Amino acid sequence: MIKPVLQDDDFLEDVLRAREKLDRLHLWWLGQSGFLIQWQGRHLLLDPYLSDSLTHKYASTDKPHVRMTERVVAPERLDFIDVVTSSHNHTDHLDRDTLVPLMRTNPRLEVIIPEANREFVANRLEITGELPRGLKAGEGTTVAGFKIHAVPAAHNELETDQWGRHKFLGYVVEAGPVTLYHSGDTLRYEAMEDWLCRQPVDVALLPINGNRPERRVAGNLDGRGAATLAKDIGAGVVIPCHFEMFEFNTASPEEFVATAKALNQPHQVLRCGERWSMA
Repeated sequence: MIKPVLQDDDFLEDVLRAREKLDRLHLWWLGQSGFLIQWQGRHLLLDPYLSDSLTHKYASTDKPHVRMTERVVAPERLDFIDVVTSSHNHTDHLDRDTLVPLMRTNPRLEVIIPEANREFVANRLEITGELPRGLKAGEGTTVAGFKIHAVPAAHNELETDQWGRHKFLGYVVEAGPVTLYHSGDTLRYEAMEDWLCRQPVDVALLPINGNRPERRVAGNLDGRGAATLAKDIGAGVVIPCHFEMFEFNTASPEEFVATAKALNQPHQVLRCGERWSMA
């Protein structure tokens, strides 16, 4: 099993040390599509999966979710989180075993979700329906200094509810002068560039595990697609995710790196638990 670069006490100490550099945005990959963003002492979690809930759920099935990478940190130890996102309802992006401990540890935690998923989220987390802060594509909100804007995601299609609200979202986050795009799970779709080129994207966080129907799960961008999308939207740097978590649904970052190099697209491949900082 892959061991995170930083884990448990070492990870938490690194988060604490990073706060001394207030002129930088700090980002840690937590595995799968999970990222911790730190800006001027405030903290945003993007789609964290910090449990073994899926491994337990599918242990006795024909689709076992065998972990490849150890957990970075227990969610109940993250007692400094201001806001957390869920881009859609799949468990590795809306994990009760991660979010409930986080909410207990952070009583004022704001939870950002697709408005279309409000009832589902409230039921899974056993909270009142008024608590999550729901967004529709094109809407934005500000929490703890982070400006968060919702854009559609296609996993595998642009799926909406009966009121036309998207069930799968990506989030464009402004943290001071830095703009990040966290796509959630998505394939490329028509008009995607129109949504993403409304403002410059400094950091794009994109999945690379690909779209393979034989896995019997919804698909994502592959390495070539992620690097190409980053180039087409003019991303300052692209960081891949959604790999090396489950044995049946992963991909090597080699294709991503080769494509990014061929396109002269700045990129950074992180190891789980590793920090990346931007002035």
